[in-house]
Amino acid sequence: MVRKVVSLVVFVPLGVLLVILAVANRAPVNLALNPFNPADQALSVSAPLFVLLILAVMLGVLLGAIVTWFTQGKHRKKARNQSRMAQQWQAEADRQKTRAEEIAGSTLPQIGAR
Repeated sequence: MVRKVVSLVVFVPLGVLLVILAVANRAPVNLALNPFNPADQALSVSAPLFVLLILAVMLGVLLGAIVTWFTQGKHRKKARNQSRMAQQWQAEADRQKTRAEEIAGSTLPQIGAR
């Protein structure tokens, strides 16, 4: 419930701001990717400013996610190794428990046997 309220409080104003940004900046602009010759049409893009801004934000989020994924690789590897070790220890504990039950079952005196 709290999560839904927080989502509404954050995403509704963000959506409104994006719509206002899109309406206010719908005129096309040129994005020149050649710093030495900005008039070069091969390395320039013409699009509304809000499209370029949204694409820049999306690219930033994607690059941030990729960098985070790679920097957390050592933690994922450690977690995999610890999970594998936990499974091995659990299997060993199960084997020991079975063995202890077998030993306890074979050493119990039989009732009525003399």
